[in-house]
Amino acid sequence: MSADTPRQFHLNAFLMNAGHHDAAWRHPRTQPERITDLAYFQELARTAERGRLDSLFLADGVALWGNARYNAVGGFEPLTLLSALAVATEHIGLIATVSTTFNEPFHVARKFASLDHISGGRAGWNIVTSGNVAEARNFGLEEHLEHALRYERASEFLDVTKELWDSWLDDAPVIDRERGVYSREGAVRPIEHRGTHFRVDGPLNVQRSPQGHPLLVQAGSSQDGKEFAARYAEAVFTAQQTLADGQTFYKDLKSRLAKYGRTPGQLKILPGICPIIGGTEAEALALEDELTALQVPEYGLQQLSGMLGTDLSGLPLDGPLPELPEERDINGNKSRFTLVAELARREQLTIRQLIARLGGGRGHRVFAGTPEQIADQLEEWFTEGAADGFNIMPPYLPGGLDDFVDQVVPLLQGRGLFRTEYSGRTLRDHYGLQRPAGRPALSH
Repeated sequence: MSADTPRQFHLNAFLMNAGHHDAAWRHPRTQPERITDLAYFQELARTAERGRLDSLFLADGVALWGNARYNAVGGFEPLTLLSALAVATEHIGLIATVSTTFNEPFHVARKFASLDHISGGRAGWNIVTSGNVAEARNFGLEEHLEHALRYERASEFLDVTKELWDSWLDDAPVIDRERGVYSREGAVRPIEHRGTHFRVDGPLNVQRSPQGHPLLVQAGSSQDGKEFAARYAEAVFTAQQTLADGQTFYKDLKSRLAKYGRTPGQLKILPGICPIIGGTEAEALALEDELTALQVPEYGLQQLSGMLGTDLSGLPLDGPLPELPEERDINGNKSRFTLVAELARREQLTIRQLIARLGGGRGHRVFAGTPEQIADQLEEWFTEGAADGFNIMPPYLPGGLDDFVDQVVPLLQGRGLFRTEYSGRTLRDHYGLQRPAGRPALSH
């Protein structure tokens, strides 16, 4: 980007079943019966692409999230779904969450290289270490791996995966029918990795993909998470409630890059925002109240207990939170625990009020307003050093995404803050990131 080109931000659509609000499935504008309908997700993907968004993103876990009695949970495995969305779209990036704790590097390297080929270079991997004991108990463990150990394993996992992606040179296939030679000698090499957690010979059984490496995304905001992001991530999805918190996180994470030989532009920070959009501010607030009124308290209580690592069942909903553990004693999602605990303390919320506040974004910022007010909020965070873009979390689908694309995106484009056309082919192009070079080419 030249000095006279204005900085523009990046937008990712975070798609979640009937929408991000935990009562969205009860709202008449949603289609919870379609959350295992491929056509539904293809329509959502095309809407996001119509808005020229950089990417869409699917969260995932390897346990059932939330109580299926009270919410439209479950659904597709994301890589399978993204392969189908790749053929229904042309430009938009396709990012899937995959855990480093309950997978092996060879599997993951192979699946993402395949998706990158299928999509023509639009694959992205949201790297998680997994945060709860229910996931551990689906994989033969009684307890979840300790937090620091999960990140130690994740670092080695990333090193192995990247080596596998680079085990083929870009120009390895020569396809010489005359001589009977498919690939150049020495262009496909084993990696022979021997580490603490993994032993992997390689090479990968997939040719090097269009992006070299899929875009690497990370979402942990603990100290371990930030250090991991500074070393590996190219985009970070984060939850910040206030502009000041967003600025602090942004500055902290960018300041960690230099020790890994990286520049601030090589990592894009995208806070999550759940925009509740109305024609007037009163309409937006009424929609927010409507969704809150549809919440099932039992569901919210169970989710909140999980976030805080504290059983809240049986406590009065209109009373305060009980004494909470220290962050250091939490073995799940440390940063989300702290965010929720601080929100409750800062605003002196009862349990019922906290459930309502978390209903739209599970700790991500929820903002209700007109399209202009939403655009103003995004512009402020972007220009005031809290964001390189945003992870848009529609409270209900499909309408919440339609409203953002049709009403907010044109305002951002009019302000010169967002693209009017895709200029590149790959997800790395959209985010303005270099393609990894891979191993040095062989001399011919």
